[in-house]
Amino acid sequence: MTTDIRRVVRLLAVGMRTYMKHQASSGMWIVFTTLTPVVYAMVAFYLLRAGDQPDQLVHATAGAGIMGVWTSVLFGSGATIQRLRWMGVLEPLAIAPAPLILTLLPVTLVYAIVGLYSMIATLLLGWVAFGVSLAFAAPVTVLLSVVVCIVSMGMMGLLLTSTFVHMRNAHALNNTLDHPIWLLSGMLVPIGLPAWIRPLADILPTTWGARALHASIDGKSAWPSMGMAMLLGLIYLGLSVVALRYVEYKARDKAMLALS
Repeated sequence: MTTDIRRVVRLLAVGMRTYMKHQASSGMWIVFTTLTPVVYAMVAFYLLRAGDQPDQLVHATAGAGIMGVWTSVLFGSGATIQRLRWMGVLEPLAIAPAPLILTLLPVTLVYAIVGLYSMIATLLLGWVAFGVSLAFAAPVTVLLSVVVCIVSMGMMGLLLTSTFVHMRNAHALNNTLDHPIWLLSGMLVPIGLPAWIRPLADILPTTWGARALHASIDGKSAWPSMGMAMLLGLIYLGLSVVALRYVEYKARDKAMLALS
């Protein structure tokens, strides 16, 4: 059992190091991940100031950060699958002895960790450039809600990665999922949604992660929202396992992975 755990940890560590080195060689990726959260934050700051809502600036600061995390996870998941397919290594990875989920999990972990920069960058920008106070009433709870939000987004990203394996146009699909998800989830600021669309928002771990973060910033109880975010994250993880087993079946038995 101990040997198996060590192998899993080593596989995840090697995968994360490999994906990080590969992405660090892309200038476009570095510029994208560096500038996107800052642009989100700047737009939010000026919109709220124009609307005479300075009390919401701290929410805009944190919200722009998790928007950057989501963008990183989403585009990283889709782009990586397409890149693996273009390089001709997706099929060998699918039929390798290691479970496919352990091969793809480092992808979402890397992009979720990179997304931490988004949170740090937007908080510093708000503090330095706009005088946003970072003296939270419950800083430990805020920190935990950030961690839960990032982890739940990573699990959602893993499910998307599992689904993207079946799609040749996964990279293009990213463009249709970015803005709708962060709008539905209320990442920037909590928003009231029409009753007919609330069930869709409530099944997204991003929604509960964003609610937990905003509640913790206001000094309210964030534990129920954090619990729901983690529960949905685990459900998405289970769905990812099922989806990837189907992918492995197609790769090993039907030899259809390249045609999906």
